[in-house]
Amino acid sequence: MRRYFPVVWLTLAAATSAQVSRDAVLAKMDDSAASFRSLTGKIRKLTHTAVINDDSTESGTVCLKRQGKGELHLLVEIGGQDPKSYSLRGRKAEIFYPKIQTVQEYNLGQQGQLLDQFLLLGFGTPTREMLRSYTLRVQDEETVAGEKTVRVELVPKASKVRQHLSKAELWISLADGHTVQQKFYEPSGDYRLATYSEIKWNPSLPDSALALKLPANVKREFPQR
Repeated sequence: MRRYFPVVWLTLAAATSAQVSRDAVLAKMDDSAASFRSLTGKIRKLTHTAVINDDSTESGTVCLKRQGKGELHLLVEIGGQDPKSYSLRGRKAEIFYPKIQTVQEYNLGQQGQLLDQFLLLGFGTPTREMLRSYTLRVQDEETVAGEKTVRVELVPKASKVRQHLSKAELWISLADGHTVQQKFYEPSGDYRLATYSEIKWNPSLPDSALALKLPANVKREFPQR
């Protein structure tokens, strides 16, 4: 699932902080989930590969929009020396490499459903739904990207989900309950850490704002075929 989505993966939990109770954290998360429709901002992603103990980072912008019940539209545009753009819409994922004017298209199938589930954990899923599928623990308070947060841990209950995600963590803003950072752990020991900044919550986003900016002569590839 790594090549489909660099963007973001998530976490939640039960409270052990003297300042913030578990119920208060869950209430803030539920308020945020109830009002969530979309976001834009900056994203920094760190990918850790355990077998070689290597970290790679990339930064860019993110647009995310909830489309109906349980589906997200996502666009991540990465800059730097190796620019690329990632798009998720329904069960289709696309990765555009501007240096070689090529877009790769993937049919995610059941993995697409898992991606939606993981992403919605941080953006728009009520805690009552999380508690059905995850063991939730609220952990320590931490400052992330200049914001006071509380770290929440989620461990999947279903063995099928644990094949892809052994644990997730979310850093929840104590000010408004929004997700500031996500960390997704794989059974291999690999993990992805996504940190969000300069976020605008619930902007009006037309579908065109989440579409890849492709040149007319782009080459299209289908690696699964």
